[in-house]
Amino acid sequence: MQHIAFIGLGNMGAPMARNLVAAGFHVSVYDLAPAAVASLVEAGATAAASASAAVQTADAVITMLPANKHVQELYLAAGGVLDSAKPGALFIDCSTIAADVARQVAQAAGERGFAMIDAPVSGGTAGAAAGTLTFIVGGSEAALQQARPLLEKMGKNIFHAGEAGAGQVAKICNNMLLGILMVGTAEALNLGVAHGLDPKVLSDIMAKSSGRNWTLEVYNPWPGVMEGTPASRNYTGGFGTALMLKDLGLAQQSALSANAPTPLGGLVRQLYQMHAQAGYAQQDFSSIVQMLQPGLQTPAA
Repeated sequence: MQHIAFIGLGNMGAPMARNLVAAGFHVSVYDLAPAAVASLVEAGATAAASASAAVQTADAVITMLPANKHVQELYLAAGGVLDSAKPGALFIDCSTIAADVARQVAQAAGERGFAMIDAPVSGGTAGAAAGTLTFIVGGSEAALQQARPLLEKMGKNIFHAGEAGAGQVAKICNNMLLGILMVGTAEALNLGVAHGLDPKVLSDIMAKSSGRNWTLEVYNPWPGVMEGTPASRNYTGGFGTALMLKDLGLAQQSALSANAPTPLGGLVRQLYQMHAQAGYAQQDFSSIVQMLQPGLQTPAA
């Protein structure tokens, strides 16, 4: 497997594709943003004129797209990926979408004789750049083994959650918890600062205590506490508030379909919806701390 088509070069997709180029694969790339394509070409990738052109001779197709409709359109539309890919190509969709949509696309691929896995990721933009992502895979064991050499060039951990769609279910559960933890971490830091504590000192204390969590230790939302996080660069880059809101919506849809109560998940979704409507949709999701401390930063223009 030498020729890879990579479609979707956003904050996550671009560094993932770059790691495949660095590993020596022939990578054809496509994105609606010409600047994103140009950046990958500078790194050694080949630009494709369209998504269908990118996949025509590819052994594997990797997609990293924003939402359900983008995945459905790319794979299922006339002249799309399923119509254009060469026989025997492997499909790896790393988007975070509804499990039902993942199953729909995987079934359509299977009916055409293609193997497909849903492989949403965790680890953020830093993990994408470092090649240390966690892949949460749904699909057959055989398809996963076929994809493993590629996933290992982009990530450090690979989990097989189950059959098609299972990767999406696990990812949605993870991101719901992530949103809850971010809001809780922001509230705790704001409470300490309101009483005169240094946010970095408080973060260090909680990181060694029972309140420790990933958002506190790796993705701290308070400006000046941790270098390299979106909070240290006015909440730019990273994982956008609009994307977190989308994932929390997927979690609520999934909860309703399974009759599984998620009261905290529902509350956090409302908070992120308010935050997005206040002008922060394109800022990193850690900017939720600004609901508590509006003076920390200003909304994106």
